[in-house]
Amino acid sequence: MTQIRYRRENLETRMENERREFFAGLTNLDRRSFLKVSAACFAAASAAGMAGVGSFQPMKVALGQDENGREKSFKIAYISDSHLYQKHINDRFANALMRAVQDVNALEEAPDFIFYGGDLAQLGQPEELELGAEILANLKYRDRLRIMVGEHDWYFDMGEKWRDLFGDPNWSFDHKGVHFVCLMSVNEEDFWTEAGLSPLERMQTVAGLDNQAQRPFFVGQDQIEWLKKDLEACPDDMPIIVFSHSPLYKLYKNWNFWTDDAEDVQAVLKRFARVTVVHGHTHQVLTNRIGNIHFHGLLSTAWPWPYAPKGMPEWTVQMNRSDPFNSLDGCGNGEIQVSADGLVDKVYNLWNRKPMLVSAAYLNGDGTSNRPMRPNLPSF
Repeated sequence: MTQIRYRRENLETRMENERREFFAGLTNLDRRSFLKVSAACFAAASAAGMAGVGSFQPMKVALGQDENGREKSFKIAYISDSHLYQKHINDRFANALMRAVQDVNALEEAPDFIFYGGDLAQLGQPEELELGAEILANLKYRDRLRIMVGEHDWYFDMGEKWRDLFGDPNWSFDHKGVHFVCLMSVNEEDFWTEAGLSPLERMQTVAGLDNQAQRPFFVGQDQIEWLKKDLEACPDDMPIIVFSHSPLYKLYKNWNFWTDDAEDVQAVLKRFARVTVVHGHTHQVLTNRIGNIHFHGLLSTAWPWPYAPKGMPEWTVQMNRSDPFNSLDGCGNGEIQVSADGLVDKVYNLWNRKPMLVSAAYLNGDGTSNRPMRPNLPSF
């Protein structure tokens, strides 16, 4: 066994060195040339396993039937929180986003649509957002892309470039009997004007965590009124799925894993029998239930966050601590399997571990049955 382990580690070291040599050749490329070799990057990532880990295998979930004997309804692929810098500053995050695009393109069954969960950029620079848009344009089903804004995309120019590339930050549509809503949930009160901050200083403040300068996120009364009006025509038994970058509950204020007016949004959603909120921002396997609302966090392609020190929702089956020596451990993308009744089974395709399935049956139960399995990488 020791000899086999030694040979494997030797092979992984050689493959990692080859990967480093390959990507070192990208240093002098401009952004457009960088994107032209993305196919080669994908090949290198698959061969080298992105730092020694096996290539992505989409999770095959036996969804079966719902309680009425109907087949499960449709699938959404998701990518989130890539935090792109300009390529000459950091190309690792761009390579990770390209890997996620490859994962979606490799799905055996075409998703009904693809959802991007926000924080495409790191500092909201136009060049970062343009790079992200160009990488996402490599999606096989790019015409099915639905994208949500994160705070890292917004506060350099207050959304000017974002709107130019992707349109309004809030939107809604119906699909196969389900009503989808996207909220701009990362508004902040103005802390920058009186302090005389430049656009970059404002963005850097918002991008920082655990600081006292920025304000808590909120949805805002104008948008809550928009949500009420948007939902007026929806009957109480219509399934509702809400996309929100920050979690629509109060988890940990020091890190802004928090939405100040979350209870006001929850009150609007209370009349519906089946509501699911899908959020980015937290970079981790994260599950919660409040009343009739199921909450699911998204993985990041850039890095995983540790769990909040004040504790987690009782519904969260925590993924194990990430390996600090592997930059992609705890990262990934995944799928949202929407059943015929409009509730979702959430698949976390962790790149370095076994996928996790958090089912609607688990959230509808008492928290003990249908409990998700933890990933297979042990803690240390």
